[in-house]
Amino acid sequence: MTKSRRLTAAQALVEFLAHQYTERDGRRRRLIAACWGIFGHGNVAGIGQALLETGGALPFHQGRNEQAMVHAAVGYARQSDRLSAHAVTTSIGPGATNLVTGAALATVNRIPVLLLPGDTFATRPADPVLQQLEHPAAGDVSVNDCLRPVSRYFDRIVRPEALIPAALQAMRVLADPVETGAVTLALPQDVQAEAYDWPEEFFADRVWHVRRPAPDPAELAAAARAVRQARRPLLIAGGGVVHSEAEEALRAFADATGIPVASTQAGKGALHHAHPADVGGIGHTGTAVANALARTADVVIGVGTRYSDFTTASATLFEDPGVRFVNLNIAASDAHKQSALPLVADARTGLDALTEALTGHRVADDYASAYTAGKAEWEAAVDYAYSRRPDGDGTRPTQVQVIGALQAVTGDEDIVVNAAGSLPGDLHKLWRARSRRQYHLEYGYSCMGYEIPAAIGVRLAAPDRPVWALVGDGTYLMMPTELVTAVQEGIAIKVVLLQNHGYASIGGLSEAVGGERFGTAYRFRAPDGSYTGDPLPVDLAANAASLGMTVLRAGTVTELRAALAEARASDRPTCVYVETETADTVSGAPPAQAWWDVPVAETATRPAAVRAREEYERNAAARHRYLGT
Repeated sequence: MTKSRRLTAAQALVEFLAHQYTERDGRRRRLIAACWGIFGHGNVAGIGQALLETGGALPFHQGRNEQAMVHAAVGYARQSDRLSAHAVTTSIGPGATNLVTGAALATVNRIPVLLLPGDTFATRPADPVLQQLEHPAAGDVSVNDCLRPVSRYFDRIVRPEALIPAALQAMRVLADPVETGAVTLALPQDVQAEAYDWPEEFFADRVWHVRRPAPDPAELAAAARAVRQARRPLLIAGGGVVHSEAEEALRAFADATGIPVASTQAGKGALHHAHPADVGGIGHTGTAVANALARTADVVIGVGTRYSDFTTASATLFEDPGVRFVNLNIAASDAHKQSALPLVADARTGLDALTEALTGHRVADDYASAYTAGKAEWEAAVDYAYSRRPDGDGTRPTQVQVIGALQAVTGDEDIVVNAAGSLPGDLHKLWRARSRRQYHLEYGYSCMGYEIPAAIGVRLAAPDRPVWALVGDGTYLMMPTELVTAVQEGIAIKVVLLQNHGYASIGGLSEAVGGERFGTAYRFRAPDGSYTGDPLPVDLAANAASLGMTVLRAGTVTELRAALAEARASDRPTCVYVETETADTVSGAPPAQAWWDVPVAETATRPAAVRAREEYERNAAARHRYLGT
C-alpha cells in the first residue's frame, strides 16, 4: 500500500519545492532556493502558513513590491546560470497583477522564476468575493489570467490533487534551457488550505538534468564549410554563451580561428575585454569597430543570440549583399533566424564541436590586423571619453565620467547591474568587462526599476562579490522600495544614483525623432504650460537615507572616486549620490554607431519633426530581410 501524508495543498507544495534539484555537468543545485513573499488574503493562510509550518525547508525573503520581488528572483537566477531560481508568492487581486511586468521580463529574457499568486475561491462560497474580477461571459476568469501570455507555463490549481501533475510540469519548464521563463501556478485561497493525502513519492528528491545537446553532424559540417569559405567572418556572442558557461569554449574558438567576437548586451563579458579578438558591443549601442566589421561581414556566426533590433540595428547593420548567417543556439526558433544555417545545440558543446571542425583554419592576417587596429582606436576613444573634462571646483561629472570612475574603483570580482535609461548605451560601448558575469544588463525588456531588486538577487547568489546597481533618477523613482529589504537583510549592495533631472535617454530619443524632448524633463511648468521651468527641488539622497541606506554625496569627479571607494569597502547597503552634467556638449559618450527604428511622424508642421522624418526615411531605406539560402 502506498504511503501518504496528510497536508494542505500549500504545505505539500512547499515540501515538494524543497526537494527539487537541477544537475548539469555533475553539479547539483536546489532548483527553488528560496521564496519571496508579500502576504494578504489569498496566501497568508495558505502559502504563508505552510512556509512557517515547514520550519525553513524553503527559506523566505520579505519583499515590499511584488514586481520588485520578481526582479530580485530574476537577478538571482541569472547569476546562478539559470540552474537555481526563486519562487514569489502574492495575495490575490493587485498583489497578483503586480507580477505581470516582472513575469514579462523573466520570459522575454528566458530566466526561470516560479510565481505563486493567490486566486479567488475555487468553490465560490460567495460570489463575488473581495478583489474578484466579474467577467460577464466567463465565470472562471480571474485577474491571474493576465499572467497567461507572459508565462511559459500557467495552471490554476482548482483541486489539491491537480497540484501533482501541475507542479511536475512547472519544474520541467523551469529547468529546460529552451522553455524556461516565468511559470505561474495560480492558487485559489480555499484550495491552498484544503487537506489531501499526498503520496510520499511526491516529496522524494527529484533531480532535473539540464541537457547539453550536441550539434547534428550534417548541420555542423555545413556550418564549418560556410565559415571556412568566409573572408570576413564575425561572431556575435549572446546571452546563451554565458548561461551555458561557455566562456572558455568561446575563448578557445577565438584563439584557434582568429575570428573577431562582438557581443550583445546579454553576451558582453563572455570574452574578456583584453582578448585580442574582443571588439566590444554590437548594434545600435555598439562600438565603432564591431559595427564596421558587421557591415562588411560575409558570414555572421550568432551564438546564443536572438537577434533583437538593437543587435541588428533594425535590420540595417549587415550590409554585405551576400552575407550568410550561421546560428548556434539551443532553441531551434533562434537558430533559424535570418534564414541561417542552423546549428541547434548547447553553446558550449556546439562551440567545442565547431572549433574542432575548423581545425587548421584561421582568418587571413590582413583581416586580423585590420580589426586589431580598429580595436586599438576604440580603446583610445574610451580612454578619451573617460578623461575628457578636467575636474575643476564645482564641475559636475558627466555620466561617462561616472562610469569611468566606477571602472577604476572596481576589481575583476565586482558586478554592475543596469537595465534602463541612457546608461545601457554608454555601458555597452564603454565598460571593459574583466570577469565572468561582471556585466549584468537586463536589456530584453529594459525595465525601469529593475536594478535595485535585481542587485539584491545577484548578491544573494554571489555573496562574496561586490554588487553595484547603477540607476538614474527616473528608474530610481519607479521602484526604490527594495532598499528597505537590503537594509533589513543586511545585503550590502552598492547603489550609484545619478541625478540628471529627467528621462535622459528618452529625452535624447525624443529630440532625434522630432519630439523636441516633450514631457521628458523633471521640471516645474513654465508660464506657457510646458515642463521647462526650474528643476524640481527633490533630494533623492535624503530619500535613500530615509529608507536606511548609508548615503555618500559626490559633487566632483575627485569626490566621486573617493565615495565609490568608500562604498566598495562598506559592509552595509550604501548609496553614492551624484548630480551629473547633462549638457550635450559635455556628455562625453561616443554617438550611436548604428541606427534604431523608431517611427517618426509621416506628416507634421514643426520643423524638427519634418527634418527627423527625412532622416528616418533615409535610414529605413537601408533595411532589408536576410533571405539568403
